[in-house]
Amino acid sequence: MGGEATKSISKEVLWGGGQSPFSVSYGKMMMWYFLVSDALTFGGLLTAYGFVRASSPDAWPIGEQVFRSLPGLDGEYPLIYVALMTFILIVSSVTMVLAVESGHRNDKNGVVKWLGLTVIGGFIFLGSQAWEWSHFIHGSGGSYLLAENVSVTSDDGQTFDLNKGDAIYMDHDFGHLAEPWSEGNPMVSLQDSEHGIKLVQNGEHTHEAELHALTINKYIENESHVSGDQAMKLWNARSESFSFGANMHDNEYAVQQSYANFFFFITGFHGFHVLSGVVINIIIFFMAYRGVFERRKHYEMVEKIGLYWHFVDLVWVFVFTFFYLI
Repeated sequence: MGGEATKSISKEVLWGGGQSPFSVSYGKMMMWYFLVSDALTFGGLLTAYGFVRASSPDAWPIGEQVFRSLPGLDGEYPLIYVALMTFILIVSSVTMVLAVESGHRNDKNGVVKWLGLTVIGGFIFLGSQAWEWSHFIHGSGGSYLLAENVSVTSDDGQTFDLNKGDAIYMDHDFGHLAEPWSEGNPMVSLQDSEHGIKLVQNGEHTHEAELHALTINKYIENESHVSGDQAMKLWNARSESFSFGANMHDNEYAVQQSYANFFFFITGFHGFHVLSGVVINIIIFFMAYRGVFERRKHYEMVEKIGLYWHFVDLVWVFVFTFFYLI
């Protein structure tokens, strides 16, 4: 019976195709293939980040201690700016849904309107990410490592027994002033615990900077401030290496460099995806505006870029969780 039924089916039906798998078009199928492969790439990067973090012998920076870059209120509300970025990206995903829905109804004006709002949301997110990068790169005053063991008492009365190699953080004004003489030039200081510190380069007096306070555990747990003679004890125990902000070779936020490298690579890789999505959305926006899809009698292209945009939004949720919340 089975053999006779098989013989009754023509070769065209068996081998000629005729129906797309899962009842989707070739274009949407290829977009899904791309998204699955891209998800594996992001998954590998985030897995590597988690493995390095879990195996690191040094304390890992806490996101809410590092990211306090709300414009105008720097340092006041941890993570509020990146939360705003995330909200904007999620809203842009909603506008993309509305653009796709308008395409299903062949509503040209609706597609143009919602795609335009999606593009605006993408640009706002990219600008916000550039602000975050700028804040991360320039840092919050700089840090140095201790060259010897030292014991100090913080302003709130806690006693800290610090070891050689521990990081100490400088206040923002002092770090900004010291930065030009920190790379490539030996910097020595003439300490005065009452009036501040004089920075000396090549034997010539350059500037004075008031040492308001030094900070312990700034990015890894609740910070403690050390002032006056106690701050001088930390300053005198410093190494010659200073770090201001972050780059691919050094960073003030952590003893290990992996933290900054992963941040730049993964958030930069995601930012490239967002930028690509914005560019494609702009192209499709003008195609819709000029009536290209109306002449084709379908808006499938809007649906395909919608899949990509939702994927980018979803990936950011994982990046946000790994880098900022955990």
